[in-house]
Amino acid sequence: MYQPAITGTGVFTPDQVITNDELVESFNRYVDLFNAENAEAIAAGEVEAKEHSSTEFIIKASGIEQRYVLDKEGVLDPKRMYPRFRQRSDDEPGIMTEIALAACETALDQAGLTGADIDLVICAASNMERAYPAVAIEIQKELGAGGFAFDMNVACSSATFGIQAAADMIRSGSVRKAIVVNPEITSGHLEWRDRDCHFIFGDVATATVLEREEDAKGPHWIVRSTRCATEFSNNIRNNNGFLRRNRPDGMKDRRDMQFMQNGRKVFKEVVPMVSAHILQHLEDEGISPSQLRRMWLHQANKGMNDFVGRKVLGREPEPDEQPNILQEYANTSSAGSIIAFAKHSDDMKPGDLGVICSFGAGYSVGSVVVERA
Repeated sequence: MYQPAITGTGVFTPDQVITNDELVESFNRYVDLFNAENAEAIAAGEVEAKEHSSTEFIIKASGIEQRYVLDKEGVLDPKRMYPRFRQRSDDEPGIMTEIALAACETALDQAGLTGADIDLVICAASNMERAYPAVAIEIQKELGAGGFAFDMNVACSSATFGIQAAADMIRSGSVRKAIVVNPEITSGHLEWRDRDCHFIFGDVATATVLEREEDAKGPHWIVRSTRCATEFSNNIRNNNGFLRRNRPDGMKDRRDMQFMQNGRKVFKEVVPMVSAHILQHLEDEGISPSQLRRMWLHQANKGMNDFVGRKVLGREPEPDEQPNILQEYANTSSAGSIIAFAKHSDDMKPGDLGVICSFGAGYSVGSVVVERA
């Protein structure tokens, strides 16, 4: 048996930013157009009028202040309200592969490796660009990696589930060096015309290199333990998929073909599940919550993270014990906890313990206990 370790992380951040003020201005213009075009139906009670959004509403609901996206123009066009991506030929790398490679380059540099050193690529993300061939295999090709590759989708928990899969294979000896990549183009599956969620998501890609600790070339993180759990729920759902055209109304612009959630139920049900999961994981590993130096949580909602932090630590977390990046990045699905880990871990000292935890649709929750080596 071999000891798995995290030896590198990388974050690709798009260069286009949408502030809350910009988003609200565009959304409210869309609302005004919609209400004007449907005035008679609204007056007759056949169609419900849409409400304006506001920066204050967004901050209160989520703590999000801005988000990075791959295409700002399409999202902010009140007559479109979704990204505009160039159609690529089948001979070109896909857009997920493109942003994944940027994150991989940083992670591999940090680990002192090249793509040719990798023998496992896992593309773990909430939505895949296509059904097949696997995006992970395309990333493997562009990296020049050997071994094998596969896609994994556990929604917002994909990164931690991918880390567990890679760590288990390293531990058993079936692979030596792995990279788990999370290219999250969440702007593509967000309904930007829905006031309840139009502010939630942003685009990003992250990558995490894992290998045998004995091969680590510099500072690294021992993967002490991993744990995953799932429990079925419809409260976060996206009904898009390859069977869409076979349904009677499959080609219509159905609302459920984009991200949907019942936010209140999600908060009420997921937060206790996550808190209990982390506490049980720590207890089983003989670790007291007071021994944790830091928690890198899924970045969906500041209120959720604050609640989880209080339940796990039994007190209000200090800012550096539970860093948030969602105010800058918004919800980036599976990538969120990895962004927090990549950007807020360099100051930790050998022996310091932390937990990476992500949670979301499924429901799903994954936790990774790490120790600075």
